[in-house]
Amino acid sequence: MNTYKTFHFLQQWRLIPSSSTASATSTICFTSPITTSHFQKGKPSAVFFCREMQSGTGQGIAKSFKPRSFNAQELQDLEKSAMVLEKTGAFQKLPMVMPSIDILSSAKRKAKRVPPSKGISNIAKRSRNQGAKQLDALMKELMVPLKGYMENFPKRRFLHPYERSLIELTLGEGIYEEVLASVNSLRKKISFTGKQHASLCAQSLTKREAEDRLSEGISKLEQLFELHGKAIDDLVRIAKALRAMPVVNPAKPTLCLVGAPNVGKSSLVRVLSTGKPEICNYPFTTRGILMGHISFGYGHFQVTDTPGLLTRKDEERNNLEKLTLAVLSHLPTAVLFVHDLTGECGTSVCNQFITYKDIKERFKDHLWIDVVSKCDLLEEAQINNSKEEVESYKRSGPNGALLVSVKSEKGLNELKVRVHDLLISQMGRIKSEMVEEEAM
Repeated sequence: MNTYKTFHFLQQWRLIPSSSTASATSTICFTSPITTSHFQKGKPSAVFFCREMQSGTGQGIAKSFKPRSFNAQELQDLEKSAMVLEKTGAFQKLPMVMPSIDILSSAKRKAKRVPPSKGISNIAKRSRNQGAKQLDALMKELMVPLKGYMENFPKRRFLHPYERSLIELTLGEGIYEEVLASVNSLRKKISFTGKQHASLCAQSLTKREAEDRLSEGISKLEQLFELHGKAIDDLVRIAKALRAMPVVNPAKPTLCLVGAPNVGKSSLVRVLSTGKPEICNYPFTTRGILMGHISFGYGHFQVTDTPGLLTRKDEERNNLEKLTLAVLSHLPTAVLFVHDLTGECGTSVCNQFITYKDIKERFKDHLWIDVVSKCDLLEEAQINNSKEEVESYKRSGPNGALLVSVKSEKGLNELKVRVHDLLISQMGRIKSEMVEEEAM
């Protein structure tokens, strides 16, 4: 459930001088990676680990100094000691990305206004000076935004596991890293081409030659940016998609509605919370994670409506179903599992029960409520469908399931009471986990 962000620092060795005795003992120290627990009042303090070694006299001590080498496991242990908990919400901090055509237009406009250096009277020298400066300015105006994107779009491995899953399931596996790598590649090409043509322009012997090389350099940078600018436009779409993702606060109790497609989860979300999902009578209406909020007195809680789960193996699931599993796997949620025994949802009662048993076993540590929806239609469904199947589910299904109907409002008040008690219990769990983490 936790994810981590690693601060990497160069390991530093320091030799504490020995005494002048013939057989002095020197202490070789290196600083460990610094974690946030080492910061006090904004100033970092290093923690030193020391190792004793024998050396010669003070004059020969430099020759006896041998840095300790670390194997892969030791480096991994050091890295783990520097990990800090990463919170969700990184997508809302993403920078605004300008379309490639706007970056290019702005850069050309600013570069064109760059004057030559003052005090140059020779026409040829002034022309080549201005040309070189304008090419350098164009290069920098194109590079600076790209550098900012590379610095402000987080690396996926540093994100919360839930947000890492969202990136993969929303964009496709490896797409996020591929687009960022393309943007960084474009930045490097702009830097190389810009410096190359600025240098050529600075070597011009005549005004005409300087103007030609300036024109050629601008043309080359334009062509390069237009050829590879698609990566920036892809980044625009990625930023827009990720910023639209719902923000989930792991420190706040969350109720996750789970079940087969079209069993009535979205209807219950509308009843229980501020969420307003689309409600239609066909499967997979919910095409993403929809967030709502519940307020009980002074308590504020979260509700997630998740895409429906079908009865199949994980490797056969679509990305919508994997979103549901990501929420259950990576967020501290309580579960409201919705069952539809009417036969109207498109998933047989037997298959619903198989899925329920699988999810219940996999996430047995989650707090749980079972709800049978559309109970006003249940008697009619028993007449029109296989009675044995429905009765079998009643005998083998979850004990204590609450019968509810959004249409007749049967059981809704009791459901709200149970949800309130469940979320209060979930809050207690979260606080206990936070206390344990602080104690560690």
